[in-house]
Amino acid sequence: MSLRPRPAASEPAAASDTTRRELYFFNLFRVLQACLYTGLAFSPLAIEWINLRYPLLARLDSLIYLVFALVAFLQTPLWLPRLTLNLVVALTCDIVAAGFMIVATEQAQSGIAILLMVNIGAGALMLSPRLAWGFASAAALALLGEVVYVRFDDPTGRHGLVEPLLFGLAYFASAALCIVLGKQMRETEALAEKRGIDLANLSQVNDLIIRRMKTGVLLVDETNTIHQLNEAAWALIGSPPPDRRDLGGVAPELSRRLYHWRSSGKAEITAVSLAPDTPEVIPRFTRLAPNDDSNVLIFLDDTSLVSRRAEELTLASLGRLSASIAHEIRNPLAAISYSAQLLAESEDLTLPDKRMVEIINNHCARANDVVENILQLSRRERSRPEVIDLNAWALSFVEEYKASNDLGADQLRAVTQPRHVDGLVDPQQLQQVVWNLVQNALRYGRLPGETARVAVVARQLGDKGPGVIEVVDRGPGIPPKVAAQIFEPFFTTHELGTGLGLYLARQLCEANQAALEYVPVAGGGACFRITLAQGGIGRR
Repeated sequence: MSLRPRPAASEPAAASDTTRRELYFFNLFRVLQACLYTGLAFSPLAIEWINLRYPLLARLDSLIYLVFALVAFLQTPLWLPRLTLNLVVALTCDIVAAGFMIVATEQAQSGIAILLMVNIGAGALMLSPRLAWGFASAAALALLGEVVYVRFDDPTGRHGLVEPLLFGLAYFASAALCIVLGKQMRETEALAEKRGIDLANLSQVNDLIIRRMKTGVLLVDETNTIHQLNEAAWALIGSPPPDRRDLGGVAPELSRRLYHWRSSGKAEITAVSLAPDTPEVIPRFTRLAPNDDSNVLIFLDDTSLVSRRAEELTLASLGRLSASIAHEIRNPLAAISYSAQLLAESEDLTLPDKRMVEIINNHCARANDVVENILQLSRRERSRPEVIDLNAWALSFVEEYKASNDLGADQLRAVTQPRHVDGLVDPQQLQQVVWNLVQNALRYGRLPGETARVAVVARQLGDKGPGVIEVVDRGPGIPPKVAAQIFEPFFTTHELGTGLGLYLARQLCEANQAALEYVPVAGGGACFRITLAQGGIGRR
């Protein structure tokens, strides 16, 4: 799964949607501001209301500022890569233009100063606090400079310092307020972006979970149109093409059951196959929102999966029951076996009686083997897999087996490979499985009148395949009909067999994420192959 990566950190004036909108309205206000300056400089009505101290300066300043404002507005998208630099240039032009207009006019100084306050506040929203304080100071100094200049030009005039000082304080207050608002805005935007990314990631995770669910899931609206479905649902309704979204055309029986549920409020619980060669399913319906039938979620439960799970639970229960029964059988079985042994020591037994005692002992031994196998299944310990060298393990196993058993004329050898072969498995459980397989091969894997020849082979499937352990004999092999049943519990072709040896071996292999299978041998013989999980890559 690939989740959306988090965007890299950027400067405070990053190019975001919020910043883009703020910059657009800021430049639009500058255009309106420049138009007002031009109106004050050129409009006859404005000239009647105010006195232009320097008409040429006012007109030249307003025209230049208007051209700059129009160009800035049209080039707004191009400001984003170098936003800080462009804002510094623009605010500098705002302060210079406002200063010249204040000098050139007499009755409009207060209005122009108020308009400049908007420029200072808007810049503080998008700039760093240091730059915002700097421009507020520059605007205040520009007003003080106008007072000094006018006093120098007209010493007899009444131009106080109170008004410029008040405007200066207003600039600093506006900058401070916008700095706080800008900081909160950026933090809120960053938090919203983070929440959006987390929500997108969570949505992707949910989509992946729903897509990989074994249960089929469909979203259908009131017109019976399929809006969404996962992979399981797509397979269960017959793998329709992507352009087919009509539920009635894709799965008529499912559409009929949906209509019945919508009209009656009751769902049919019988299993049905929605398409040829698909498993039977039990549809379940639920509203996407309470009291709203416009969108309905349909769940398709594969009955084969349910049956398999029920079978697993049944087998687990039977295993526990069998273990309990085995415990109860062990004590009377031991008593019978001991009594038969004492009876065999009697000198008054006839030959038929001795034969009966022998039969009792044989069947007691067989029953005890069954009990031991059942108990072994019930108390099987969790596997502790580790990476082992299969070549070394096979050699060690053969030596240990020969030391523990008298083979007589039978042959047992290890076959290894020149390359290193690794396997991931619990060594003790692997030894238990192979020990059982070797015993079966020595017992049954021989031709009449010949000795048994058994090999424990360690090798690797292909150049980069998994490691395998094979137990191979040169006996008569296993007929195909029998081979299909040899791993079933209690299946045996020998009168003294328990039918649990191979079943237990496969269970131990599955616990180690390995596979045990029977492979016929060309020319006669049998091969039991254990394919292990890969613990490493084979190397020469």
